[in-house]
Amino acid sequence: MSKPTTGPFTKTAGWLDWYDGPSQPQFRLPSGSVDAHCHVFGPGDEFPYAPERKYTPCDASKAQLFALRDHLGFARNVIVQATCHGADNRALVDALQAAGGKARGVATVRRDVSDAELERLHAAGVRGVRFNFVKRLVDFTPRDELMDIAGRIAKLGWHVVIYFEAVDLPELWDFFTRLPTTVVVDHMGRPDVTKSVDGPEFELFIKFMREHANVWSKVSCPERLSVSGPPALNGERAAYRDVVPFARRIVQSFPDRVLWGTDWPHPNLKQHMPDDGLLVDFIPHIAPTADLQRQLLVDNPMRLYWPEEA
Repeated sequence: MSKPTTGPFTKTAGWLDWYDGPSQPQFRLPSGSVDAHCHVFGPGDEFPYAPERKYTPCDASKAQLFALRDHLGFARNVIVQATCHGADNRALVDALQAAGGKARGVATVRRDVSDAELERLHAAGVRGVRFNFVKRLVDFTPRDELMDIAGRIAKLGWHVVIYFEAVDLPELWDFFTRLPTTVVVDHMGRPDVTKSVDGPEFELFIKFMREHANVWSKVSCPERLSVSGPPALNGERAAYRDVVPFARRIVQSFPDRVLWGTDWPHPNLKQHMPDDGLLVDFIPHIAPTADLQRQLLVDNPMRLYWPEEA
């Protein structure tokens, strides 16, 4: 994988570029595994970043993403529209079309999107839309607009991906539980891993999943949640240990409604840039049996994104 470039844009000050020398994972992925959460950035000279963006990243092209896919041993990708591109899904669609059926997408759309555009996105491989509730990343979108979008994409069999932080779940609960689609939560709702895995905040998230069978969770991004950090312990590839109890509890409690992804190229990290090989070696710590690993990495993403092949 070649070094990241910046294209014609000036990167946000202090931006951390993705790591271009990922190690070879020790954990062997099940055949047909899906990286169910990753992104492309630009390249900016071909797919300009949105004027309203809140950050300017380094470029991270489809070719670089596919090279990582092959290096780590994944068979497919689910590419999620990055907030730096706003509702301009051209870079996403370009990557999907270049993937030869090995990628599906999650787009960002506005209320005024036409039916023809939704059909075009569907033909390209889009199967969901993302609603972002992390205030530091996007400006607030009225909930009636989001509900209107959800009703329209439900007719296509798409789902909604929601990104929020744990402390905001109580105020968002009523809206989330009214969504008429499958609902996929990014990164476990960003729990505070310094708190107890049995504490009231995480218990509310468990209740959210337990009481609503249409809710799924990605058990990804330990590098975003961890306080203990990336170093391996005693020579073992066992980083981000403080996130393990949270992710493992979700995997074991809801094995048929969990997904995992690298989050490459890891937008907006402030402390360190992870080794994607090390992230793959995180998987058996949260899905400790072969059956759980296959559900997490193959069966579940295939059922949601490639149901015609599942």
